[in-house]
Amino acid sequence: MEFSHTSVLLREVITALDVKPDGIYVDGTAGGAGHSLEIVKRLTTGHLYAFDRDPDAAAVASERLKPYPATVIQSNFDQMDKVLADFGVTRVDGILLDLGVSSYQLDNPERGFSYRQDAALDMRMSKTGPDAADLVATYSAQQLAEIFTRYGEEKFAFRIAKKIEAEREKAPILTTGRLADIIASAVPASARRDGHPARRCFQALRIAVNGELDSLSAGLDKAFFLLKPGGILAVITFHSLEDRMVKQAFKEYCTGCTCPPDLPVCVCGKKPQGHLQSRKPILPSEEELKNNPRSRSAKLRTIIKNEGDRL
Repeated sequence: MEFSHTSVLLREVITALDVKPDGIYVDGTAGGAGHSLEIVKRLTTGHLYAFDRDPDAAAVASERLKPYPATVIQSNFDQMDKVLADFGVTRVDGILLDLGVSSYQLDNPERGFSYRQDAALDMRMSKTGPDAADLVATYSAQQLAEIFTRYGEEKFAFRIAKKIEAEREKAPILTTGRLADIIASAVPASARRDGHPARRCFQALRIAVNGELDSLSAGLDKAFFLLKPGGILAVITFHSLEDRMVKQAFKEYCTGCTCPPDLPVCVCGKKPQGHLQSRKPILPSEEELKNNPRSRSAKLRTIIKNEGDRL
């Protein structure tokens, strides 16, 4: 299957990053290299480092970026500080993190991400380590319910988890189709009218299998502190859990003095390390929503590292 993915908020990302021809940039989630290509086309003496943990994506990005000043690295973006140090890079002008799952991963049945196509239950972005079938087979009902609640905000989490526990005693749950049917059978009929009943649980399993929120927490800090003064970090999120994490992290980077308000003079010496490009997230245009319905939940948040921050 050809690696096809429509880059979300492409024009808005490029505008936000304000690419300098001699700058050093990082695309932490290269995917099909859509954002990467638009960045690297604007470089002359600069360089792009494109990361992706998915070997299929890394291979495609390597081919598509071959004519340009770019280096593609198969690695999770939460390792970017160590990897870039190996290339002698300690500061960069801009970083993009386009979170979530790619259209290729969703649409390729062999990857086992989607409840819409029956396939082996996998969901691993890196194609290594325990897959979704392993979690479904070995986690207790309580553990599964916690995953569905925390990562999927699924209100029928425990009912679904108990149903999974009962069904796996009859036969192993090895396919996306069987798992989707089990989830659907566990929720009330009224809940099935609000989109596919498996959507939230599949999202939750994917996040758990890939450790996505842990990677995001570590990756945000590493990305921000890799920026040069005046450098820009742009992050695209696709669900509320990611967006809350990014919003909170950006708030902390922008927070100065934390002394008690009754102190007449600041004694903590803490200064804001960054400032937001815009207070509200940037959303897809009506045109983009029409052309790419999968962009509907996307939010772009951007932050600029303050000039005085030499960390």
